[in-house]
Amino acid sequence: MPHHGNEEEHQSEPVSFSDNRKIDPETGKVRGQQKDAGDPAPETPVTGEPVAGPDALDGEVLDAESSTTRDEADGDALAQAEAILNEASVDGESNPAVDVVAELRDDLLRLQAEYVNYRRRVERDRDVARDQAVIGVLNSVMPVLDDIDAARQHGDLAEGPFAAIAAKLENVLKAYELTRIDETGVAFDPNIHEALMQQPSADVTTDSVNQILRAGYRKGERVLRAAQVIVAVPE
Repeated sequence: MPHHGNEEEHQSEPVSFSDNRKIDPETGKVRGQQKDAGDPAPETPVTGEPVAGPDALDGEVLDAESSTTRDEADGDALAQAEAILNEASVDGESNPAVDVVAELRDDLLRLQAEYVNYRRRVERDRDVARDQAVIGVLNSVMPVLDDIDAARQHGDLAEGPFAAIAAKLENVLKAYELTRIDETGVAFDPNIHEALMQQPSADVTTDSVNQILRAGYRKGERVLRAAQVIVAVPE
């Protein structure tokens, strides 16, 4: 078996190489400017840490330059935006960018106005639909109210459970702004009164409601049914 010598002696022998890089990694300057080209480059001992080569240094320089370029570009964009806004607010000169911004702003305002009008129209239609539904229910209940009035006039609802039920129903309908048109002695109004008969009277100077034959109803300001009346006219 051949003798290769002591391995520890081989490992302890110093290893060196010549650093022929043109750029000094410590100073970042070209070595030819510091000393003659004929001078040998200093030897650098090999250690366990990797030594950065020219490609790594070039990559770091490029990264730094690209980062600086991005920062400068962002700054330029902000400066341009500020300049455009300043020109739009201070100068009245025509600028394509300012014209585009103004056009977009007008479109946005128009869309906002259309949306506000649409929302108001929807709310108004919703209120109208709700009122129509309530009015439909009230119109269907009016015959029941007529029967209650007839029973009360005949004394059938003077007392007892049916009188309490009738009173509760009328109070519930008042919550929906249902009011009766049953006043006598007031001036005749064709908008809320329906004249079925006329009676000459010396006690009146104008056409007046003398008697209610059937009560009328209205919801708020809207007349649902005119009251059927007997009108007293001057002689």
